[in-house]
Amino acid sequence: MEESLNLLETIKQQFDCKEVDIRAYSPLTLAYIGDAIYDLIIRTVVVERANRSANKLHKMVIRYVNAGTQAKMITALEEELTEEEKTVYHRGRNAKSYTTAKNASIADYRKATGLEALFGYLYLCGETDRLLSLVRRAFEKLGMEI
Repeated sequence: MEESLNLLETIKQQFDCKEVDIRAYSPLTLAYIGDAIYDLIIRTVVVERANRSANKLHKMVIRYVNAGTQAKMITALEEELTEEEKTVYHRGRNAKSYTTAKNASIADYRKATGLEALFGYLYLCGETDRLLSLVRRAFEKLGMEI
C-alpha cells in the first residue's frame, strides 16, 4: 500500500508551494491558519460522531470554537507547553489585533489568538500529532467531550 502524505504536505505538493521559514510568519498569520485548522479538527470530530443537520452540527461546534473555550484551553495547557511553544503562544497573545471577539472579553480574545497562533505554528511545522495531542489534552483537563 502506498504511504499517504499528510494534508499539509499534499497541499504544498499539489499547489507547488515554496518552503518558508515558519518563524518569519507574523503571529496573526499563524493565528489565521491556526483558527482554520482548529475549526477543521473540531468539525471533523463532530461530523464523525454525529450525522445530523448542518444547523445542529454548527450548534455543537460553536461550543468548542469560541474565544472563551479557547482561553480556558490555553490556561489548562500552559504548564505543559515547551519553551518554543510558550514563545509562539505569547507572540500570538501579545500581537496587536485590529479585531475583537463579539462575545468575549479582550483578555479571552488575546489568549484565544495566542492559542490559535500556536496551533497554526504546529500545523505549519508538520507537528500534527502534537497539535492533536494538545487539543485532546485540553479537553481532558477541562472535563469536556466532543
